[in-house]
Amino acid sequence: MPLGLFSFNTEYSIRPDRFARAAEERGYESVWFPEHTHIPADRTTPYPGGGELPREYVHMSDPFASSAAAAAVTEKILIGTAISLVNQHDPIALAKQVATVDLISDGRFLFGVGAGWNVEEMNDHGVQFEERWPYLWEMLEAMQALWTQEEATYKGKYIAFERAWSYPKPVQQPHPPILLGVFDSRVGRARVARRGNGWIPIAFDLARTRRSIADVRERMEANGRDPDQLTTSILYLPAETGEDTVREALDCGADRVILRVPTEDEETVLAFMDRFQALAG
Repeated sequence: MPLGLFSFNTEYSIRPDRFARAAEERGYESVWFPEHTHIPADRTTPYPGGGELPREYVHMSDPFASSAAAAAVTEKILIGTAISLVNQHDPIALAKQVATVDLISDGRFLFGVGAGWNVEEMNDHGVQFEERWPYLWEMLEAMQALWTQEEATYKGKYIAFERAWSYPKPVQQPHPPILLGVFDSRVGRARVARRGNGWIPIAFDLARTRRSIADVRERMEANGRDPDQLTTSILYLPAETGEDTVREALDCGADRVILRVPTEDEETVLAFMDRFQALAG
């Protein structure tokens, strides 16, 4: 069963290298790390889940350094970002980071990306929130040029460079899989159907997720795209997740289910891994 694990990757929980090694030993298919470069302390933008912002959002470690550490101590398990806020990076530097992690992992990296929800966080990086999606598309196109061209050139509204050499190239050809992390909304599904080959829907209602996966596939076909290209990785199952819920999620048509491990001490995380090991193995 393709079962992955998501860690909020804080300094007070399990280290990313120990997390990945323990997950691989127990037969899990993948490990995933999130990204917030920082959280503006004024807290003007409300938390999408409602209520107070969970503590772990302030304490996330860097996902690419963590992915490299995870890759260095494992051999088979896939390693991904869920998700990287690519708009908060320089495209030339980020292309090199992704390619380097893919090289260190021997082609085991999955590049989950998104545009973010925190207005002030985005603005601190010089990106206007209302322009975050057009900016994201340019970021991805520019990085793809750097990954696939010997002398890469890109000219867009926000990003431009000419005849750039960028190495290493990714091990995976033409580049690591790019998975769009978007909420399960009409607009989000339309974005995946137009541009995505992978989708990381944040799922709380599995009946809705089943309908949404079918909807995205139908939209892809209407857009002249092959719906069989779509891979779906369900993230954030209900808090009371049990084995039956995991099986139900996979029956939704998803290619993998990603379980969130507790943001607690290492012993608690390992106990959680052990609980679902039979499904992963």
